[in-house]
Amino acid sequence: MPIDNSRRQVIRSFAGASLGMMIWVKNTEVLAQDKRLVIRDPGGPYAEGFGEAFYKPFKAATGIEIVPATGQHQPTSFLKSMVESKSYTWDMAHVSKDVHESLLGMGYLEPLNLDVALKDLPAQFKTPYYAGVDVVGSILAYRTDKFPAGKAPRTFMDFWDTKAFPGRRALRRNPMETLEYALLADGVPPTSLYPLDLDRAFRALERIKKDVGVWWTSGAQTSQLLKSGEVDMCPTWNARAQVVADEGAPVAIMWSQFLFTTEGWIIPKGSPKADLCREFIKFATAPERQATFAKYLSYGPTLPGAYKFIDEKRARTFPAHPDNIKGGIDWNVAYWAKNRDAVAEKFNAWVTA
Repeated sequence: MPIDNSRRQVIRSFAGASLGMMIWVKNTEVLAQDKRLVIRDPGGPYAEGFGEAFYKPFKAATGIEIVPATGQHQPTSFLKSMVESKSYTWDMAHVSKDVHESLLGMGYLEPLNLDVALKDLPAQFKTPYYAGVDVVGSILAYRTDKFPAGKAPRTFMDFWDTKAFPGRRALRRNPMETLEYALLADGVPPTSLYPLDLDRAFRALERIKKDVGVWWTSGAQTSQLLKSGEVDMCPTWNARAQVVADEGAPVAIMWSQFLFTTEGWIIPKGSPKADLCREFIKFATAPERQATFAKYLSYGPTLPGAYKFIDEKRARTFPAHPDNIKGGIDWNVAYWAKNRDAVAEKFNAWVTA
């Protein structure tokens, strides 16, 4: 049946309207997609703390939803593959400073361009490609029922001294931090640690190897070892020891000769939402928000101004508290970014020999 002109006009109008509707729907979907950021974080208490301190307030202020994505402990390879394939599973990430260092050396990071917004962040906690969020301390934790006040270890020489400080010991099954502890125990001054004297470190480790009951592989494992009393002394990350102490276990932290580093925000090179990521980083770099996060995990804030919003008793559990940081040693992430693989191969061969 032939179609008259009026019917043709109706069909054209309908087709145009349908096309317009399709374009509108498609644009709406794109806009909706632009209103979300996928951010890698370590999960657990991080995710909860970040949610209350950063994610929820950012959505309330901007309408942009934050979708947290838990990633592997050291996501260097995953981030590298994202940049190379231009397939961005994460728009940005919270990572340790040594991961940042490795990616930076490969040219896989987007510059933040946030000099003004990050002006109150101490220089040691930031780079042009990285904004530190929290300070992590690698400390020696000990059981106070085994080592009461006056008899507690004060240095890693004490940890190595099995006669003066008898007890069950654990060490991390990883060369990072473990080799530094060995050199400190052997009398190397903190200012002379790097580059690491590997031969000297392994000689020191040989002296204590038979006294190490557990070679731990995760932070959660150290919390359980300390809580159960399976070990009396154990190097671990300060929040892992603090959570056990907060639960009432007789566990304390040695705040001398501890290694500290930071964790913070990075943007993968070429991230299609890099500008939105920068807006989030600016928003999150606020003393009040870092103070809120510090309620959930004992890795203290990087912004000095955050301490004005934190209870003094709680603040004293953080690595960057003035009374604690004076005993700290800045962990050399550049050394490990360059030497990690070769040193790990040598360490793994030694520990299994």
